Amino acid sequence: MTDTADTLSDLVALKVDVDGHVAEVTLLGPSKGNAMGPDFWRELPLVFRALDADPDVRAVVLTGSGAHFSYGLDLPAMMPGWAPMLQGDALAAPRTAFLNEVRQLQDAVSAVAECRKPVVAAVSGWCIGGGVDVIAAADVRLASADAKFSVREVKVAIVADLGSLQRLASIIGEGHLRELALTGKDIDAARAEKIGLVNDVHPDQDTVLAEARKLAAEIAANPPLVVQGTKDVLSVNTERQVADGLRYVSAWNAAFLPSKDLAEAVQAFLARRPPEFTGE
Repeated sequence: MTDTADTLSDLVALKVDVDGHVAEVTLLGPSKGNAMGPDFWRELPLVFRALDADPDVRAVVLTGSGAHFSYGLDLPAMMPGWAPMLQGDALAAPRTAFLNEVRQLQDAVSAVAECRKPVVAAVSGWCIGGGVDVIAAADVRLASADAKFSVREVKVAIVADLGSLQRLASIIGEGHLRELALTGKDIDAARAEKIGLVNDVHPDQDTVLAEARKLAAEIAANPPLVVQGTKDVLSVNTERQVADGLRYVSAWNAAFLPSKDLAEAVQAFLARRPPEFTGE
């Protein structure tokens, strides 16, 4: 683990611990509710590619620090870099820059899915937007009874573009995905278990993390190359469809994201008031 430890020695938004053949990746924030800002998006692919390359690691647990898994995208931290794109008269250059950034964020989430070591997500508290994108890229999801989930991008005038719309259909089915994505509604752990978003619900945060570690250890006890091969064979069923969908939605958002409704969503978010959308 020495090379991996050296690679991951200066992390800010994530922490990596290893026990035996199981690595544990913890979201640290530093924003409230482990919201996902620039540090998170820079570090996520570094972490999962390092774990993928480490022969001593055979399974990964992914969880959040504090009471919540993640509030999702850190809008105040991310918006300044998107400002040129969000102008109503944005031309090709800022749109292309925005397209490139979306695809970088997509690649960060895809690093979780592409990690050859199976990933078990342990979710407590809120898991919103980008948080759902990330757990959708995991192999198995477990939740505590207080967990709540939301594909909330539609409520802030954004088409979700980091993987939920591409990966969740094969996990929860098309009908449930359309309901969540088109309403932006919140669902609790019981509903998440019923529709297959999570495999099991446990009483509290400590228990779900213990069960995730137990499951990861059970996976890690199997022949590692066969486990990796099994994940590879399972993934081939959807990987082309996911890649095509990610490419399409990034281009769609680069073309159509700037709107009065998006500006209203941002202003309402900052002012902590309900937005009033006009379809412009």
